[in-house]
Amino acid sequence: MNFRSKIKALYQRIISGMSANNNPLFIFFYKYFYRPPEGTIEEFTDIFSRYRRKIKVVQVGANDGITNDPIHKFIKRDGWEGVLLEPQKYVFEKFLQPLYRKTQGIITVNAALDRTDGYKPVYKISASNSRWATGLTSFNREVLEKALSSGYIEKQAKKEGLKIEDSAASLITEEKVECISPETLITRYNLDRIDWLQIDTEGYDYEIIKMFNIEKTKPCVIVYENLHLPEEQKKECREMLEKNGYRCRDFGPNSLAVLDPPECLQKFFA
Repeated sequence: MNFRSKIKALYQRIISGMSANNNPLFIFFYKYFYRPPEGTIEEFTDIFSRYRRKIKVVQVGANDGITNDPIHKFIKRDGWEGVLLEPQKYVFEKFLQPLYRKTQGIITVNAALDRTDGYKPVYKISASNSRWATGLTSFNREVLEKALSSGYIEKQAKKEGLKIEDSAASLITEEKVECISPETLITRYNLDRIDWLQIDTEGYDYEIIKMFNIEKTKPCVIVYENLHLPEEQKKECREMLEKNGYRCRDFGPNSLAVLDPPECLQKFFA
């Protein structure tokens, strides 16, 4: 691991530790000094969180809960409540669960979301447990194969000082994870409403949205990753959301869908 990576890792440990302990300085900074860049999805989240106040969230694919996580700071700052799901056992026990153990109202669940309750294999990178590797874990093996063929995995591994195999067969492994259906999730954790549905499942995001039966559950805000969706699915997903009354906008690799945005958020859809 090079010097820059070591400094970054140290910084992440310090910030994670402060957040896990609900350090007053951490909360104070995001409450009074944090200013997201104008016109970004972070600015939207900041305004929505202050406007809506008590927010019930469901996050599918929470990973470590903090690295590149778009809602973590707002959960901590504004006291969001809800359920965060992460299927990878190592990531869940090492990072996500400790991060939110002292956060009232947040339940962390070691499971994936699927149409039915049960168990299902996910595909993961065997060479590393770093965030870049665990973030690629997916139900869709092709996502990892593309990351390997593009050179992305080799590039990230070199930063860690890792030597990796070239073959997908040796690098991509399976892990059986528990799955929970949206119906079971809503019933088990008494989710009378969903204000914010956050999805990051490496190419499975559209399927998750369909599973949630949005015609009935009507999450106020849906944020999903469009990066690994084929163009046809991107189009289908947006059309389905708009058909159900959502205003939609892409922010680079992420897409935002909002049901009846209040006046203070209209500028994002102008």
